[in-house]
Amino acid sequence: MTWLLLLTLAAVVFFNRYVFLEPGVPLKIPRVLSEALEYSAPCLLTAICGPIIFLEHGVLRSAVGNPYLLGSIISVIMAIYVRNMVLSVICSLILFYVLCYIL
Repeated sequence: MTWLLLLTLAAVVFFNRYVFLEPGVPLKIPRVLSEALEYSAPCLLTAICGPIIFLEHGVLRSAVGNPYLLGSIISVIMAIYVRNMVLSVICSLILFYVLCYIL
């Protein structure tokens, strides 16, 4: 069920971004709607990742020993400074698993 849901969400986001933002598609939309669609991926990602980072079985995690929170903060900082998405994702995953092992 989870994989089906994730793949369905990915297909919906891809379809929306492709149809409305691809310059080759002859569909023209208002500028306000086009600008709003640019925020769809970050909004979806925040909605998916927020509960994972801050909740554990419906209970708020403590900020002190939370590897998810520390990993996300390190990932953001690394993405700002590294500027290479593949390298920052790989390094962030490695650091996250190290944090999970340590904490």
